[in-house]
Amino acid sequence: MVRKIVWDKEAILQMEEVFEYLKERSLQSANKVRKSIKETVQQLPKNPEIYSLDRFKKDDNDEHRAFEKYSYRVTYRVKEKEIRILRVRHTSREPLEY
Repeated sequence: MVRKIVWDKEAILQMEEVFEYLKERSLQSANKVRKSIKETVQQLPKNPEIYSLDRFKKDDNDEHRAFEKYSYRVTYRVKEKEIRILRVRHTSREPLEY
């Protein structure tokens, strides 16, 4: 079964903030980072367990995973029918406990 990709509203806003921040410095870099993250996300349905369990998730039931691209950490949750993108944040920021 192929799972559907779903972006949380908060993750969409965070991705836009990343793009706007980077765009102020370099449009080329902003496009490169956004494209790389989106391409990685699009590959998740083929093998959603490819990335490690999210080490910041307490009491996880093996649903929360994360990957890093260009110093941005993308957290997602694997469910039976979907992969939900939960958050996009710079790796230098303090992780949220959840």
